[in-house]
Amino acid sequence: MDDAHDGSYAREPQLDDLVRLARALNAHHVRYVLIGGFAVIAHGGARTTKDIDLLIDAGPANVARVREALQILEDKAVNDVADDDVARYSVVRVADEIVVDLMAKACGVDYADASRDAVEILFSGVPIPVASPGTLIRTKNTIRPSDAADRQFLQVLIDEAAR
Repeated sequence: MDDAHDGSYAREPQLDDLVRLARALNAHHVRYVLIGGFAVIAHGGARTTKDIDLLIDAGPANVARVREALQILEDKAVNDVADDDVARYSVVRVADEIVVDLMAKACGVDYADASRDAVEILFSGVPIPVASPGTLIRTKNTIRPSDAADRQFLQVLIDEAAR
């Protein structure tokens, strides 16, 4: 929890929220990779998160599909997102019933790069493309304490898999 909470309008997302969101993204054929806290959790990390971080193809057609998929969220906050916003801004925060952060790049890693070695993990029968541990380490190259802890956990995973 490194950032201020987004206020009373947004609650912390649960695994069921991630599954519901991924189901909608998949139904709309969105090109995305899960990064951030939920991706670390997907790889077995014990942590909490207050948002769902998605690295997406920032092309206007894909962003339009993201906007369609996020209509499942109660407040329709995604309607304030323009098709070129993800390409223009570092992070596009959709603060709805839950917070969904949309990114074209995270620490220099873009969708095309992350998708090359993403792993598909099933949650409640819904396939979710999750950034690999190595890619996640690259997306967490920040000074935030939670990112440092995540990098350490992910490096242990990589080292154990190499044995």
